[in-house]
Amino acid sequence: MMRGSSSFIGPLQVRFWGTRGSTAASGPRFVEFGGHTPCVEIRCGERLFIVDAGTGLSALGDALGRSAPKEIDILLSHLHLDHVGGFPFFKPVILDNERVIRTYCGNLEGETAKAALDRLFSPPLFPIRLDQMPARVEHQGFKAGETLTFADGAQVRTHPLNHPGGATGYRFDHAGRSVCYISDLEHSDPWPDPALAAFVRGVDLIIYDGMFSEAQYGNCVGWGHSTWEKGVALAQAAGVKELAIFHLYPGHDDDYLRATEKAMQAVMPTAFIARERQALAFSPRDVEPVAVQDKAVKVPATRRA
Repeated sequence: MMRGSSSFIGPLQVRFWGTRGSTAASGPRFVEFGGHTPCVEIRCGERLFIVDAGTGLSALGDALGRSAPKEIDILLSHLHLDHVGGFPFFKPVILDNERVIRTYCGNLEGETAKAALDRLFSPPLFPIRLDQMPARVEHQGFKAGETLTFADGAQVRTHPLNHPGGATGYRFDHAGRSVCYISDLEHSDPWPDPALAAFVRGVDLIIYDGMFSEAQYGNCVGWGHSTWEKGVALAQAAGVKELAIFHLYPGHDDDYLRATEKAMQAVMPTAFIARERQALAFSPRDVEPVAVQDKAVKVPATRRA
């Protein structure tokens, strides 16, 4: 939900910069749907949020260049490599020592991502530390299920997801439109999960972890991922208008995914498989904002020296 700033006027926009899961894919069989790992740009009017920092973050950084906002919020679903590997290759981190990059992590019981990212991005695994880069990197921890409230009045609701080590889903409500990001998730039995269905109810778009098909899932139980069939079931039960299947298995090439999309649309015509650089926009509606009932976490404004 967005309040109190002219920068929030405008559509709710989504652009996919990385759609693969676990590891990147490349080659002529992986052109249409792309090969980068998870990264999604979400704009509430002019207000930018980035969800996950997979290798797709580097492509987003190239597109933003020096026009990127001076303060950038990156909401992490969790800290597995495919969701953070693009961080040090994000141009706004490299180009401007006046810029602040903030990460938000909700799957560590309130701890921030700092310790984990500092271990990953330091010698001998990486040549330099994040704090040696020009931009200032700050870290915010919260508990999945809390609502993030930002200094500019923006609010983002969150939900815990079933994944090894935990993960966080996000809901963006803006100008009467709404988008949920639900990756990485392993579905429960029975399904749909009532709490998750309530979280995503009525949204315009759900971005859902459909890494496998039901036929494949039996060999992947416990891996922390779901199927496109379960995504359709959740969307239909919760009155979701559109479904984007995401976190695509790196071995599923364009031919396979086109065939899967055709089968999926036979069941839910407004469902599709997310494609890298695909963009969607949802025009504002004049409706009263939905009251947020979750426990809120206030995110502090940047303190400059």
